Amino acid sequence: MQNFTPIGGLVGGLMIGTAAALFLLLAGRISGISGILEGALQLPFSWRHAYLVGLPLGTLLVLMLAPQVVGTPALPASWGLLAISGLLVGFGARLGGGCTSGHGVCGIPRLSPRSIVATGVFMAVAAIVVFLTRHIVPLGDG
Repeated sequence: MQNFTPIGGLVGGLMIGTAAALFLLLAGRISGISGILEGALQLPFSWRHAYLVGLPLGTLLVLMLAPQVVGTPALPASWGLLAISGLLVGFGARLGGGCTSGHGVCGIPRLSPRSIVATGVFMAVAAIVVFLTRHIVPLGDG
């Protein structure tokens, strides 16, 4: 909480919500990243590829225009742990029929019961993992 910036968080949340709403209104599609990525694994080139390329390009644009906004990410000491974590997140997104962006940002505002339950499960598991890694089984430094 040392670098908590409520204004930056609010602005970022408003931008994500606005982009998701505009994408739904203008394209008639939900901007859940896992679904877009799954569709992009199929060829030929489509809007999904452009969308996925635009995600890191937006970050690069922010880095160029306002580098103070983006902090240095804290990565775990173990690259193996990072790889396993990524695979588990991907498996969970597949199992849950979408990721937090699809369910939390796009599903809950549409009052989707499935999205409400999925987001609750995501948050509960995240809280349990944080508790375990900080209090029971510290990872990385030990």
